[in-house]
Amino acid sequence: MSQDLQAVWVYLSTSPLLGLTATLCAYQAALWLFEKSGRSPLANPVLIAVIAIAGFLLATGTEYRTYFDGAQFVHFLLGPATVALAVPLYRQIPTLRRAWPAVLATVTFGAILAATSAVGIAWLLHASERVLLSLAPKSVTIPIAMGVAERIGGIPSLTAVLVMLTGMVGAVGGAWVLDRAGVRSPAARGLALGIASHGIGTVRAMQMSEVSGAFAGLAIGLTGLATAILVPLLVELAWK
Repeated sequence: MSQDLQAVWVYLSTSPLLGLTATLCAYQAALWLFEKSGRSPLANPVLIAVIAIAGFLLATGTEYRTYFDGAQFVHFLLGPATVALAVPLYRQIPTLRRAWPAVLATVTFGAILAATSAVGIAWLLHASERVLLSLAPKSVTIPIAMGVAERIGGIPSLTAVLVMLTGMVGAVGGAWVLDRAGVRSPAARGLALGIASHGIGTVRAMQMSEVSGAFAGLAIGLTGLATAILVPLLVELAWK
């Protein structure tokens, strides 16, 4: 039996299937733990899967590039999955028509606050200028955040890590904060999670309700747009 398992490992370790197999197995195991925990946000399946895959790569000495060669199919599916967020949003059009002024104001204020609060705290801690600039777009999805970071003089790779950490923290603790703040509206909860923690927060919002998921999906796009426009302008004004 051990020889069979060894043969399977030898095959997978030299095949692009390694990344895909590891990703699917890690997420399935994380999803099982999530359900067993009563869907506790502390057992967020994305967070657990990321930790499991990182541990697996370190333990086996597998390079990230080798892993990604197989996992890139899952990466490709992020595009269709993002577009699919339009389906629940379409169902909420009547609500959105009534609330669009509040939505636009919230997204604009949220994008500015997300950037200025992170940069302000890091500045008080005496972070370097490049770190400050890398922090500014950390609350939007990775492709937009990296593009903004590169444009304003930040470090795109550092920004990508900060985006992931922001999303994880929001997905794990966002609902708890909203509960303590007395926010009960599903639309408001979804909007807050989408603004603060982009894609991973949207997954958490979808678990809460379809309305929350729809507004979180809307918030991802609008916050990305607002950040791409406002952050370079704010940086130019602040660093003149």
